[in-house]
Amino acid sequence: MNDIPEIMKIVITGAAGLLGHGLVMVMGKRHEVFRLTRSDADITSTEQVRAAIGSIKPDLVVHPAGIPDLDICESDPAEAFLVNYHGTRNVVDAAREVGASLAYISTDAVFDGKKTEPYTESDATIPPTVYGRTKLRGEQIVKTLPAHWIFRVSVLFGPGKTNFIEKGLKKLAAGESYPVASDQIGSATYTLDAAAKIMEVIEARKYGLYHLSNDGACSRYELAVKAAEYAGLDPKGITGKPDAEMGRRTPRLRYAVMAMAALTQAGFSPPRRWEEALAEYVRTLRFE
Repeated sequence: MNDIPEIMKIVITGAAGLLGHGLVMVMGKRHEVFRLTRSDADITSTEQVRAAIGSIKPDLVVHPAGIPDLDICESDPAEAFLVNYHGTRNVVDAAREVGASLAYISTDAVFDGKKTEPYTESDATIPPTVYGRTKLRGEQIVKTLPAHWIFRVSVLFGPGKTNFIEKGLKKLAAGESYPVASDQIGSATYTLDAAAKIMEVIEARKYGLYHLSNDGACSRYELAVKAAEYAGLDPKGITGKPDAEMGRRTPRLRYAVMAMAALTQAGFSPPRRWEEALAEYVRTLRFE
């Protein structure tokens, strides 16, 4: 495998997505970053991916691209596997051809949600959804590369693309109600904090599988209420409902908190508390 230089050439797939945007913002301050969006190369096309990555010859490929919507994946499993698994295989093969290392962005959805204590990296992966199964298959193909990282992230919020937090706050600011699952417990992840920690782990050359989120756990309802409070909006418009009453095609995991055991064992501190990160993010939003 190639040694990673101090200043890397980095390809970021899905650069127009939520985490992709954060990765570009953070990594672009220290490294030479090349954004790869669907208009640049469709990851389901072996030829397009090979041409795009082959022309850049990066030291590192960071791969968050995919279909993250659980309901879309459940309604079209073939498309979900094409993008999330076969697309990942194309990216892995192209990285292998140019000798690049690869960091894959995975998800807490690889677990079954039946535990009552945080999932560790060594826990069994039994995804109940199409989305989770496609991402787990992606993990397996990534592991065939000698130099790889897998980062499992959870509920994402951050700049660059409308997300759960921004959507809810805009509804409240407009005087609308915002229903949120009250029985869905997990970890929240500020994209800029995640991107900074991903870069730190990569620069340290400590390969492997990591859980990554902001510290602490919360329900989606608690997360939304706290965001409203930070924004100076009345949280009474947020309606907590059981996930079964949310009217979604795909049931969400009841419990998906992830312990960051591998991160601490490798000598890294976990990202700050989710409340602190959320407060910082909310201060950047405008609702006029």
